[in-house]
Formats: sequence, C-alpha cells, structure tokens
Amino acid sequence: MAKEDYYQLLGVSRNASDDDIKKSFRRLAMKYHPDRNPDNAEALEQFKKIKEAHDVLSDPKKRSAYDQFGHAGVDPSMGGGAGFGAGGFSDIFGDVFGDIFGGGGRSRGGAQRGSDLRYNLEISLEEAVAGTEVKIQIPTLVTCKSCNGSGATKGSAVTTCPTCHGHGAVRMQQGFFSVQQTCPTCRGTGKQIKDPCRSCHGQGRIQDTKTLSVKIPPGVDTGDRIRLSGEGEAGEAGGTAGDLYVQVHVKEHPIFTRDGANLYCEVPISFPKACLGGEVEVPTLSGKVALKIPPETQTGRLFRLAGKGVKPVRGGAVGDLMCRVRIETPVHLNKVQIDLIKQFDESLQGGGSKHSPQAHGWLDGVKQFFDKIGL
Repeated sequence: MAKEDYYQLLGVSRNASDDDIKKSFRRLAMKYHPDRNPDNAEALEQFKKIKEAHDVLSDPKKRSAYDQFGHAGVDPSMGGGAGFGAGGFSDIFGDVFGDIFGGGGRSRGGAQRGSDLRYNLEISLEEAVAGTEVKIQIPTLVTCKSCNGSGATKGSAVTTCPTCHGHGAVRMQQGFFSVQQTCPTCRGTGKQIKDPCRSCHGQGRIQDTKTLSVKIPPGVDTGDRIRLSGEGEAGEAGGTAGDLYVQVHVKEHPIFTRDGANLYCEVPISFPKACLGGEVEVPTLSGKVALKIPPETQTGRLFRLAGKGVKPVRGGAVGDLMCRVRIETPVHLNKVQIDLIKQFDESLQGGGSKHSPQAHGWLDGVKQFFDKIGL
C-alpha cells in the first residue's frame, strides 16, 4: 500500500519553512496524541504517520532526499535513510513530550527546561460534579528576581566558557573513539559567571512557594489530570519553565458512590412501607426528591432517577441516580409489638407460596439438590 505524502499529512506546502512544519506538527500531535485519545486505534495510527512525516521533513538531509526520491529516499527497507521504523513506540512519547510538552535535556548554550511538577488535589464529590476553583500552594524553583535568571550580579558580565566555547559539552578523542561529555568548567551551561548573584549564588533560580488558582471543570473524577502550562519549575540558563500537573482525587461521600456518569445510593425503608407502598424522601446533589415505593417492594430493588447523576467532563449525557432500597428490620421491640408480629406471622401460615414466592422457590431448589445427591 502506497504511503501518504508527508507534506499532505502535515497540511503544508512543499516549500513550507521549518517553522511552518513544526507548528503544523505540534497542532496535529496535540489532536491525535494517545493521551487525548485513549483506546483509539485510528488516532494512534494517524499520530504515528504525522510523527514519521515530521521526523523526515524537519531534518534537512532527509527532507532533501525525500524531495528528490520520495519515500524511497528515506525508507531503510528501500535503501534510504533511517525512517520512522527505526524507533520504537517509546520514541514517539519521548519526542512528543520533549518537543510538544517541553521535555528534553540541556541544549546548546546550557538552556534547560524546568522540571514538571505534580500536585495531588483532594476535592469533594459536590465540587467534582459542579466544578470549582481552588487555590493551591506549590513549593518550587522560580527564576531569581535579583538577576532575572542570569545567575550574575546585576551589572556584571556573563562570558562564554573558554573550554567548550558555549556548547556546554566537550569532545574527547582517543584513537578511533570519540566521547562527548559535560564541560567540566561550566558544568554544561556554556557560560562563566565571574560575579555570581548573591541571592541565588549563580544558579539563576531560588526556592520559593507560589500560590496558584486552579479551575476544576464540572464532571471531573478521580484520576483526571489538569495541566497548567509553565507553572512547573523555572528553567535553567533561560530555559522554559516546566508544567504543573494537578492530579484529582475525589473523596468518598457518606451517601453517594460514583460509577462513571451515574451515582448510587442506598435507601432504607420500613417493612410496612415495603408491603403497602408509599413515598420516601431521597437526597440528590441538587436537592430532595420524592421516590414512590410500589406495594410489595423487595429489598435490593433498584430505582432510577433520570438526570440526577453527573455530566461527564469530556461531554456526553447527564447520568442517573440509582437508588437501591433496603428493608430495615425493626429492632428494640416491646412485648406488644412482638405479639403483633407473631399474630401476623401466624396469619401467613397456610398460604403456601402465595405470600413468600421467593422463599418457597428457594426451598424447592434446596430439596431438589438434596434429592440429586441422595441425601
């Protein structure tokens, strides 16, 4: 099967600039990324295609070969250069988190992206369903205000490292072997600071606690994650800041349990109400409602209150509230009440399966079981 044209996959012209190719790839990668499309095989396949197209068109040599010879110029199976097939699935995530979401290591000149941070946020079920806004405090490394992240005292100069000439790394040659390692003079920054900032001691960053306001959208659930771009640790040597990921955990509720868009609760009812029917007041997250109990209701019966559940954060219909009734056995009976129950029980005798069809059905099943095993 013929491969699709790389330029068409990224939606750019054949004379597109490197910046246009990068912007288009980022936009499409955000759309088809596996984290945004769980269990979606089509999105994953499209993501692989645009990743392959970007790998080729963002490399000048590979792009030139592709422009001249098409896929044959970059496909290893056709004698071309190293294509997408040379990397595994982990390469996809490594490149995407490194490029789109800002991962990766130290670049030329020592600039390094700040670390991503994670904050575990506990909220109530009511807050998760309705949405809320909370303030959180994050201990993190922030850009030093005294030197504006340069690491040097205000007014002093930052010079290029004479050992690595600003590259942050040096190459050592021994015979046929060449090894690249972090520059021992500047420790990878590519710069030398003769008069370090007294606030951050030349690091360009200081430890601080910042307060952030986080908007929690309606319908979130335990395990959902909110990304705050650029609110992680400050980068080194002018690098971009990392991201903050707020991990949501919904606390247990004394009345309701949640399963997707639906809520569940147990409703205790009295024995007379189960026999004769009636109404009980049931709580919902939006107020009280009356639930009609039909006569002869059995314990464990499930009643549905439509639209009283949760509207999912990713869209979809509002769920329901499922009420499971439990017949409560009376306790602490006095003598009069005990005598009345005995009279009631005696009045049921002789009715056979008329009054207790489930009990009689169960006893018949037990009898057949014993007869089968010869007891």
